[in-house]
Amino acid sequence: MALSDAQLSAYTAFAHALADAAGAAIRPHFRARLAVDDKGGTRGYDPVTIADRAAEDAMCRLITATHPDHGVFGEEHGARAGSTGLTWVLDPIDGTRAFITGMPLWGTLIALYDGSRPVLGVMDQPYTGERFVGSRFGAELVTREGRTALAVRPCAGLGEAVLYSTHPDLFVPGAERAAFDALCKQVRMTRYSGDCYAYCMLAAGHLDLIVESGLQPYDVAALIPIIEAAGGHITDWHGGPCHDGGRVLAAGDARVHAQALAALAQVP
Repeated sequence: MALSDAQLSAYTAFAHALADAAGAAIRPHFRARLAVDDKGGTRGYDPVTIADRAAEDAMCRLITATHPDHGVFGEEHGARAGSTGLTWVLDPIDGTRAFITGMPLWGTLIALYDGSRPVLGVMDQPYTGERFVGSRFGAELVTREGRTALAVRPCAGLGEAVLYSTHPDLFVPGAERAAFDALCKQVRMTRYSGDCYAYCMLAAGHLDLIVESGLQPYDVAALIPIIEAAGGHITDWHGGPCHDGGRVLAAGDARVHAQALAALAQVP
């Protein structure tokens, strides 16, 4: 479904309202003593808290009240089909492990999917007051002080690149982990953690490369428009679309993206 500029502007304003609602639900629980449940499953320890559920509930109520014909796909409550071809993809707290340990490297992810790809993305960090927004209108950081355009930085090659990944255990032992380890040996520096916050730092020009595996659609959909609007590149390990999750490669500079692809595309 192709959106007009007026429609995209209206949905962007609505995404800000969703972020406001999620932030209001989350903030009272951050750095507070709270119970942590383990969803378990194939990903091992998978924590969830009342803050995750309350934030997604708040966003879903607002979507139902304002756009009842839109679909919703959230991490905590799954999918609800709509009738317009538009779907809101929600991760109420991306980085719950950071959240429960008091680290501010987490955020609320909100994407609008038009039936073929995400066309609008928001990453909101309600504790620091930072909100990263991306669409065909551009990429920007919105804070209490104002708005700042986002732009990736140039990086000529892997030897100059700073690479981030959430955790090395994301990678399946064998060819996948070996390819990641080999890539790490070619870059200037590798750092771990960050989750969605690292992607926004790439869009803001503070790092060069992100490599992940085992992601879900709600882990990455909102970050795609932000990175692309900032001039970056985000694909799967073979250069294809990554909005369905799985293996993800993001880079600020096309040269580094191509070199990293060459190192990773050997993995079937």
